[in-house]
Amino acid sequence: MRKLKLEELGRPDLETFSKADKLPVTLVLDNIRSALNVGSIFRTADAMAIQQIVLCGITARPPHKEINKTAIGATESVQWTYEQDIVKAVAQAKQDGHHIVGIEQTNKSIPLPDYQLPTDKHLMVIMGNEVNGISEEVLPLLDVAIEIPQYGTKHSLNVAVCAGIIMWSIRRSFG
Repeated sequence: MRKLKLEELGRPDLETFSKADKLPVTLVLDNIRSALNVGSIFRTADAMAIQQIVLCGITARPPHKEINKTAIGATESVQWTYEQDIVKAVAQAKQDGHHIVGIEQTNKSIPLPDYQLPTDKHLMVIMGNEVNGISEEVLPLLDVAIEIPQYGTKHSLNVAVCAGIIMWSIRRSFG
């Protein structure tokens, strides 16, 4: 066994990747405090070929030193926009027919392994603030709240780790 060299991995260049099909997924970052988390999420979105990211509220935006540190160039390969008002962004997506998924612990959350993501609609997946979760005003707009089962003493996962699990699960659903 040996590690593969970068050129053996067969990754597309930026131009080829920009033209390639992406998963019909918009990932929304709702008031994410840590630019390092934002960068990590960009990097995972690139790896899973997520169509776009919408940065909302206080979420840091590229170019940003800490985002660049963990994104390692993924801010150039993943389309992104900024929307100050998350409710406006989500309401527009809902009106456009997107399936709105919140990653949140609620009284009606469905455990991730029990939920069958629809693959016939564009998904908008909302990741919330590291302390407060998804903004309260967005909850009524959700089609579903999904949570990742946890078995330890902590109440939540780091948002970048959570986003990675969710994006990988979505990638598997789309095949």
